[in-house]
Amino acid sequence: MKFTKMQGCGNDYVYVNGAEEKIPTEKKPEIVRKLSDRHFGIGGDGVIFINPSNEADFEMEMYNADGTRAEMCGNGIRCVAKYVFDKGLTSSEEFTIVSAGKVKYITLNTKETASGKEAVSVRVNMGSPILEPAQIPVKVSQETAIKVPITVQGKTYEMTCVSMGNPHAIIFYDGIKDMKIENIGPDFENHELFPKRTNTEFVEVVDRNNVNMRVWERGTGETLACGTGACATAVACVLCGLTDNEVNVHLLGGTLKIEWDRENNLIYMTGPAVTVFEGEVQI
Repeated sequence: MKFTKMQGCGNDYVYVNGAEEKIPTEKKPEIVRKLSDRHFGIGGDGVIFINPSNEADFEMEMYNADGTRAEMCGNGIRCVAKYVFDKGLTSSEEFTIVSAGKVKYITLNTKETASGKEAVSVRVNMGSPILEPAQIPVKVSQETAIKVPITVQGKTYEMTCVSMGNPHAIIFYDGIKDMKIENIGPDFENHELFPKRTNTEFVEVVDRNNVNMRVWERGTGETLACGTGACATAVACVLCGLTDNEVNVHLLGGTLKIEWDRENNLIYMTGPAVTVFEGEVQI
């Protein structure tokens, strides 16, 4: 099977052209686990299949490293955008990608190279944030899950929950650089308040336009970046009165610019997409 390894802010996935590589759906979870293994496989935070679509120009079919399906990945969708443009699957610098039934609108920033144009960064209209607890989903009684308590390992935290097509719990936390996220992350992910588990963002506010973030991703563990998590974090920061509507989210793997257009209730994410290497693997 041919593949391309790509990363956005260090959030790395194995990308497969689903139009060329015909893999039965029932076999994908096992293949994903094998390919994602950093010791015995290619290594990555998961696998993304790029498929034809009747709903949009392309479909992103995303799997976490443990073989479970995921609804959306902000860093992943930027890499899908770069893949289809750089591979000549589209010549347009504006197009759509659907993931789990949600269509996202893409705008590329390109540069001229010796072999033609290449996408270097991607701006994605990520749609509207979802704040209704039942739709996130999170089991709380409030109309919105803003600054609600959650007890993990005997300690009570305040969380703000947002869905960007997948669930996020944002925890404002001083000293994230030194926190032992691997000890606490799994207990947030699998907490009884989250019927579909959750991604957890630990966020330190620097100023009105900058925050630092570490993320524990559902089904994967700590990653160097999470695009939907950065979007959810920006929303939580604004809702809690901590930042302006434009926020630079600084992650372990790089920085994402997030803009919340409050008038139209749309989130825009801008960040890099990089091809690491290509190859062929026996499955």
